[in-house]
Amino acid sequence: MPDNITQFFTANADYLLASLGIMFLIIISGMFSGSETALTAASKARIKRLQKKNNQAAHTVAKLLETPEKLIGTILLGNNLVNILASSIATSLFIAVFGAAGVVYATLAMTFLILVFAEVLPKTYALQNPEKLALIMAPIMRVIVFILSPLVVVIRAFVDMILWIMGAKPPKSMDEEAADAEIRGNIDLQHEEGVMIKNDRDMLGGILDLKQMGVEDVMIHRTKIFALNIALGTAEIANQILNNAYTRVPIYRGEPDNFIGVLHTKDLLWTINLIQNQDSSDQNQPKPVGDEEVESLLTPIWYVPETTSLQDQLNNFLKRKSHFALVVDEYGETQGLITLEDILEEIVGDIVDEHDQGLKGLRPQPNGSVNVDGHLSVRDLNRAMDWELPQNDAISVAGLIINEAQVIPNVGQAFSFYGHRFEILRKQANRITSIRVTKL
Repeated sequence: MPDNITQFFTANADYLLASLGIMFLIIISGMFSGSETALTAASKARIKRLQKKNNQAAHTVAKLLETPEKLIGTILLGNNLVNILASSIATSLFIAVFGAAGVVYATLAMTFLILVFAEVLPKTYALQNPEKLALIMAPIMRVIVFILSPLVVVIRAFVDMILWIMGAKPPKSMDEEAADAEIRGNIDLQHEEGVMIKNDRDMLGGILDLKQMGVEDVMIHRTKIFALNIALGTAEIANQILNNAYTRVPIYRGEPDNFIGVLHTKDLLWTINLIQNQDSSDQNQPKPVGDEEVESLLTPIWYVPETTSLQDQLNNFLKRKSHFALVVDEYGETQGLITLEDILEEIVGDIVDEHDQGLKGLRPQPNGSVNVDGHLSVRDLNRAMDWELPQNDAISVAGLIINEAQVIPNVGQAFSFYGHRFEILRKQANRITSIRVTKL
């Protein structure tokens, strides 16, 4: 029996060595494929955290990812070398065994082996464990990159020359718009996979939206500004303020647009309390607060142009330590009012305190439709209902309807666009005040 085994291995030694060589090359090919997927899919945030813990493998991964074109070029070069070499050996082996038909058999066999064991299997595992595999393979890939990098440089130079001859421009680094789109895509993907809840997705998206939105998109329109005339007198001003939930109130004299300052309700109430506790020198009665004293409590109004982005305005609020500003157009006319809370609500959603009634202007109906006020912003409607109505062409729902219909509709008219039906319920003059929106 031992003589037979010896004779078998002697007669077939070349075939066995060729088979072992093919298996070894397929394993190396799988290593290249898995490393490529793992290193490109690994979370940079997790690798960064491991770096802070002084993980040497994480430092190696970060170093490799600093030059991704060199890394990918090396992996592609190595992967093609071993695949071609394995296919060549297999072809020679199969021709020796099966003759001319061995070319067909070798092609079928190597296609199956490379596809399953050198591509699908290692890449699937790498996608399931990207950081783990990246940390394991990084030291090995660093050595391979060092060895093959001169050849990769030559190949890249040759490719760049061909692209230059063809008139193609070299790829540019990712600009701000592309980076923004990538971040949004990742946020949406995490939400669709159930990793991130809707509220977190909206907040992260809201932060990104600040650069693209102007103060005019979220300001309180001038027709809805709560402002008081200094001529009302101290008692009436105090009464009006107590009946509303605003802490800062713009004060005007004469015409509503002739603002003279901002009154902080705390300053007014503090002054009233202070004077009421002081005895009059002539009689033992509380001294009333004079109109002059109220005017002395006013702080200067801060005006900002309507073209200011929300990101810039937020930074300005933080820099000035202010919460309140009036918005003016290019002619200096007051268009609205913007507060720090208005900007924060674009990030975290509607902020409801003990004086608020929740999101105003939206009333869900039993049949699944919603009745909304015309001035309700499209952005707030999208957030509340998880819809995707366009927000670029109009700020309010009424503005969206007018923009799409190109007419000022009448009560009872209905329009269908963007997968929703909009029915006009009420109107005052040319202003749409109530709309029923139904998702089709």
